[in-house]
Amino acid sequence: MFIRLGFYRAVIRYISTKAVETIAIGVAFSALTLSAVSQVFELPIPRSVPAIYALLAFVSVGGVRFALRALVERQKFRSKENVIIYGAGESGRQLLTALSNGPDYAVIGFVDDGIDVQGQEVSGVPVHKPSQLATLVKQHGVKTILLALPSANRAAKRLIVDRLENLNVEVRTIPGMADLVSGRASVNDLQVVSVEDLLGRDPVPPQEDLLNLDIAGKRVLVSGAGGSIGSELCRQILRQRPEKLVLFDVSEYALYQIESELLGFLKAQKLEIEIVPIIGSVQNPRRVETVLKRLKVQTVYHAAAYKHVPLVEQNVIEGMRNNIFGTKTISDAAMAAGVENFILISTDKAVRPTNFMGASKRVAELICQGAGKSQNRTKFSMVRFGNVLGSSGSVIPRFREQIEKGGPVTVTHPEINRYFMTIPEAAQLVIQAGAMARGGDVFVLDMGEPVKIVDLAQRMIKLHGLQPFFPNDPHLGSITGDIPITFTGLRKGEKLYEELLIGNSPEGTRHPRIMTANEKLMEKQALEELLSNILAACIAYDAKQIRELLQNAPIEFEPVDDVSDLVWLAATHKPEDSRVVKLQPRGTPRALKE
Repeated sequence: MFIRLGFYRAVIRYISTKAVETIAIGVAFSALTLSAVSQVFELPIPRSVPAIYALLAFVSVGGVRFALRALVERQKFRSKENVIIYGAGESGRQLLTALSNGPDYAVIGFVDDGIDVQGQEVSGVPVHKPSQLATLVKQHGVKTILLALPSANRAAKRLIVDRLENLNVEVRTIPGMADLVSGRASVNDLQVVSVEDLLGRDPVPPQEDLLNLDIAGKRVLVSGAGGSIGSELCRQILRQRPEKLVLFDVSEYALYQIESELLGFLKAQKLEIEIVPIIGSVQNPRRVETVLKRLKVQTVYHAAAYKHVPLVEQNVIEGMRNNIFGTKTISDAAMAAGVENFILISTDKAVRPTNFMGASKRVAELICQGAGKSQNRTKFSMVRFGNVLGSSGSVIPRFREQIEKGGPVTVTHPEINRYFMTIPEAAQLVIQAGAMARGGDVFVLDMGEPVKIVDLAQRMIKLHGLQPFFPNDPHLGSITGDIPITFTGLRKGEKLYEELLIGNSPEGTRHPRIMTANEKLMEKQALEELLSNILAACIAYDAKQIRELLQNAPIEFEPVDDVSDLVWLAATHKPEDSRVVKLQPRGTPRALKE
């Protein structure tokens, strides 16, 4: 009977309670057979014998196997790392089951905020109060706490993480409920608590009419589509079902990456939306205008820009050409092509800029403000916000990499702070802000409270179960620990504090996290003269002249460092007669020399 039931195919170390049912059926069948045979053949067997036999067989057959399994489990348990699961709900129970069969973790207890489950047991594992955490960690040598709270909002997770921060344990979490439901992840896919959970806010539900207004059923172009913000804009735009999405980027690789991802999304969602990948630079007027006209684009999101402050400081000419004249080119082309809506992605560094990148973005804002006031056919707007979590050049991936290598974690200054927002939230707010534009509007996103970068570094280290220390700055904290934090000094053009408003009179909009700023305009003639002079300085590769022009412009540009453009510096340190033109071979056309 056991052979028929497949009992002997079960691996003892993985035997489960389902085996009890199989043993009971087999033993009962055997006992009934014994009883029937004794009756038919009138054998001298007492009636109690089949019952005693059944009991002994059930206990011995099942007991031996479960005893062996317990022995194997005990050996495995000794080599496992002790962990605590925070959250004794259904997800916590599933995680316990997954870990019990794995080689890595031994769950010594649950911790839960619910009074009704405290003191109870879940699958034989006790549930403790949060106040007992420190004692449990010390008593059992716990190095890792696993959060099994997939449906908890960010505010709740942040409170829990604050509670765990000083326990010197690594905090890991299971994926969010959306990933679990969609099948993109399973309960036992453990990951380090993301910085988004520490800094990101719970997003305000988007207003669907604003999301749809400039996108649904329309032809949309995103410049810089392969960048951090540009790619997220593309993802959000596809969800609003445009007729056509044009991906415009100068980087072939970035364009290929985002196109492949979006095509995969469309296939998974069974959507019929045309995606058009276009390689091109926003500095090429003919290319930009031709694309906008022939593809009949109705909405443009202009995210293409050089935004890395130190790199733009070292490459001033290209920074100006791309950020200023690229914006001028695509805005002029948009008006010529009859585009309905044009949204510029700006930055908080445009407010009282101290670096060339911020100054170039403020001039770009002035270009769009002027374009919005000069005509009514194309609605122009600008959306200004701070740092986004996980973008290219963000400190967070760099900190994570430094922690994994054992440090040191490098911060520029003890007092430096920044605003942070998740990329998806920023992209959603950009789309909604653009939909509220009337022409020439400057929108400012509510970024929440600024975060001190050194505090962020310390929290990230602690969440890895390590202790930060300051070997060169004992007044800031301990001088011994696991991961050192060192200060490198402010980089070229960097500010200690960022601002979002030039004036002090922002006005609210229908969205609680979007404000509109009343910023000054430049007269058309003055703006054109400024642009003409900057272009002439770019052609002459005169970074110092560009700096003077920007300082004299009404953008409150106050540079904190000397000019550090690498090409300009190379020229200023060489004699005038050592120009590359003199090195041209004989017969080179004059135009090429020039």
